[in-house]
Amino acid sequence: MTYTLAEIADATGLSLAGDGSIAVGAPAEPKAAGPGDLALAMDTRLAGELSESAARAAVVWADADWQALGLQGALIAPRPRVALAHVTAHFQAAPDVDDGIHPSAIIAASAELGDDVSVGPFSVIGEGARVGAGSRIASNCTIGRDAVLGERALLHAGVRIGARCIVGNDFIGQANAVIGADGFSFEPPERGSVEAARETGRIDGARASGFLRIHSLAAVEIADDVEIGAATTIDRGTIAPTRIGSGTKIDNQVQIGHNVQVGQTCLLCAQTGIAGSAVIGDRVVMGGKAGVADHVTIGSDVICGAGTLVAGSLRPNQVYLGIPAQPRTDAAKQIVALKRLPKALEHLAEVRKKLGL
Repeated sequence: MTYTLAEIADATGLSLAGDGSIAVGAPAEPKAAGPGDLALAMDTRLAGELSESAARAAVVWADADWQALGLQGALIAPRPRVALAHVTAHFQAAPDVDDGIHPSAIIAASAELGDDVSVGPFSVIGEGARVGAGSRIASNCTIGRDAVLGERALLHAGVRIGARCIVGNDFIGQANAVIGADGFSFEPPERGSVEAARETGRIDGARASGFLRIHSLAAVEIADDVEIGAATTIDRGTIAPTRIGSGTKIDNQVQIGHNVQVGQTCLLCAQTGIAGSAVIGDRVVMGGKAGVADHVTIGSDVICGAGTLVAGSLRPNQVYLGIPAQPRTDAAKQIVALKRLPKALEHLAEVRKKLGL
């Protein structure tokens, strides 16, 4: 399907320059763009590639001389990544879920489906579950007993929503996401090595002979406009629900433990792990492979860089790095000092040698 530049400008809110009647079929990188493509060149560093391409139309940076770059029309992007979000949304293909209920789907008699709900092959919707209007459920998904899925949700293949979990409107679950797994909560019937180490800082003669399961009686509650990445797991709470705030986006392969409370509009990047009962404020960003210990609190508007390990509570409105997490300025000083350490040790050795020490 093709669109004119004028149609794309209307859909995305970008400013149009030049010939709005030019038709394009898909976005493309400048070096690969042909006359029927919309080149994406929103950075001055791409000017060379764009000028050498066969593209007639492009999305360009704010003050680009698009005519000098050989274009016949352009869309102006003051904020490149915002423009990218709008352009990719416009060209996004429809979800791979056929309309209607597939014959192989299993839907309990007591389940309630809103208008215009689609359910793919081999998906199961349990007793008492409710699915909001306009939701699309791909193949091999499971919605457990008495669970709630809001309106306009999209579940990609293999998503699991556990019993009694509540998921809000406009939810997106990527492939094989699991919402409502049991929490990882076990305790030895007698005093074990972990308890001894916690009390004394060392391991004495205590050894665990087995573990008692602390059962997860609560569920997971997810607010509106949340996206969960592929193979991410959110554990249900022990007594009170695990909660995810509205607008939060969670990447692939993230683990969120039992009783965790995540605030609104957070970004949790791939392989982040949040241990049980941690509290994450609003608008928190966790870089890839960040880790959060149990029962700590991270204040609102915190950014933790990739690989940061949070062992204690963090104050709001700060950037943290390192193991354990430290304010960015402190972490930077330690990195510089560590790089200087070998030369400092060499100098010290020379001084000691001169002094005959």
